[in-house]
Amino acid sequence: MGWFLFSVGLVSLCSMVCTVSGIGANWGTQCSHPLPPDSVVKLLKDNGFRRVKLFDADYDALRALGKSGVEVMVGIPNDMLPSMASSVKAAEKWVAKNVSTHITTNYVNIRFVAVGNQHFLETYNVSLLKTTFLALQNVQIALIKAGLSGTVMVTVPLNDDMYESSTGLPSGGDFRADIRDQMLAIVKFLIFNNGVITVNINPFISLYTDPNFPIEFVFFDKKATPINDSGKTYYNMFDANYDTLVWALNRNGFGNLPITVGEIGWPTGGDQNANIEYAKRFNQGFLTHILGGNGTPMRPGMIDAYLYSLIDEDAKSIDPGSFERHWGIFNCDGSAKYQLNVNFVDHKRCVMKPSAKLADPHAAPSVGYDCGLADSASHG
Repeated sequence: MGWFLFSVGLVSLCSMVCTVSGIGANWGTQCSHPLPPDSVVKLLKDNGFRRVKLFDADYDALRALGKSGVEVMVGIPNDMLPSMASSVKAAEKWVAKNVSTHITTNYVNIRFVAVGNQHFLETYNVSLLKTTFLALQNVQIALIKAGLSGTVMVTVPLNDDMYESSTGLPSGGDFRADIRDQMLAIVKFLIFNNGVITVNINPFISLYTDPNFPIEFVFFDKKATPINDSGKTYYNMFDANYDTLVWALNRNGFGNLPITVGEIGWPTGGDQNANIEYAKRFNQGFLTHILGGNGTPMRPGMIDAYLYSLIDEDAKSIDPGSFERHWGIFNCDGSAKYQLNVNFVDHKRCVMKPSAKLADPHAAPSVGYDCGLADSASHG
C-alpha cells in the first residue's frame, strides 16, 4: 500500500468568511466544561460555516441550530445500530424524535442522517459488519414513512481504511477484501436512495504512525516529490487518498456516488507533529486547495468536507493518542488558537485576531459591521 493510504480516522476567532461553499465543521461535545450550544452555533455562523456534522442527536445542540440556517448532518451512535438493525419501529421512533420533530417544531435544517461512524475500522471487532447495512435500510424506511426521504439523505461515515490499493497508487484502489461484500451492498443502496458516502481522511495519522512518512506530502504547497499515476500527477496525500476511493467506486460500477469528506484536520497538541504551525499550514492549505473548486485529478470540481474539529474535546479518550483532545480550531472556551486567511474569488471575508474572545459583548456588533464592509483584504 502506498504512503498516501496510511491514515485512520479554523479559522481562528479564526478567519471569518461570509460564504463557505462546501465546507462545514464537526461539532463534538466531549468537553468537561462545554460551551452553551447557542454560543457554539454563534461560532459556526460568525466564522462562515453553514454546515455542521454532529456525532449524535443532542437535543440542546439541535435546538440551538433551529432557525440558524446551518445545514445539519445528525448522527446515530454506533451503540444504537443493533437496535436499528433489528427493528424498523426503533428506527421510526428515532427519526420521529430526532429528525421530524426538530425539522417541524424547531425549524432545524437537517439534510443528512449519518448511520454510525467508522464502523469498519480494522481495530474494531466484527460486531458492526452485520448491523450497519440493516440499520441503514431501516433508517431509510423510517425517513420514507416520515415523508422526509426527498429532503433528508442517509450516509455512512467510514474511515479511509475501508479501501486499499494493490499497487500503491490510486488506480489500484478497491474496497478492503474482508469487507468488500458489505461495502458493495452499502454503496449500491446509497446510490439507489440518492445518498452519499462519507469518508474520514486525516493525513496526520500517517505521520503519527510512520516516522518515515514523507512529511511534505501531507501538505498542499507542492514541496513533496509528486506521484505519477498513468499520467495523473499527485502533489499531496489527500488527493491521492480521495482518488483511491474514486477508483474503488469506479472499479465496482458506482462511479456516480457522491463523496463527502466527513473529517479532515490537524491537531495542535499531544504529539511532536501536532502543533499550531503544522495545523495552520495544513488547514490553510486544504481550504485553499478545495475552495478553488479544482477537485482531484479523478474528480474535478467542488469537494464537500467537514473540518475536524470546531472545538477541542478535553474529555475524549486518549487511547489512540493524546492528540485526540486537540483537534479543535478553537479551544474549549471558544478562544481561537490561530488565524487562517481564506481567499475566495468574488467572496467577501473578514478576519478577527486570535486573541478575540467569544464572550466579549462587542464581538457580535464588530463581526456584523466588519463582515458587511469586508473586501478582499484582511482586517485585524
